[in-house]
Amino acid sequence: MDHDVTLMAGYLLLINLAGFGRMGWDKRKARKGSWRTSELSLLAPGILGGIIGVLLGMKVFRHKTRKNSFRIPAVLILLLNVGYWYLLYRYYL
Repeated sequence: MDHDVTLMAGYLLLINLAGFGRMGWDKRKARKGSWRTSELSLLAPGILGGIIGVLLGMKVFRHKTRKNSFRIPAVLILLLNVGYWYLLYRYYL
């Protein structure tokens, strides 16, 4: 079981770093006026468990903080993440 926890922690670290990095990368592209990443692509790491990284990226880079079309799905994904990580912890670990 310890191996499973280590793998899960590593996965969460990587997927959250990916979410954080995508937010920073898109903010950089926005400043340059170049081609942008879709909101679905920005939220994808969050759906896969990395919503904390996405939300931290929003805060740190001040990116997508005023867009309700992004904020509302991000909060819903956060609730989904809390739910499935709780269920995984409760019934698997």
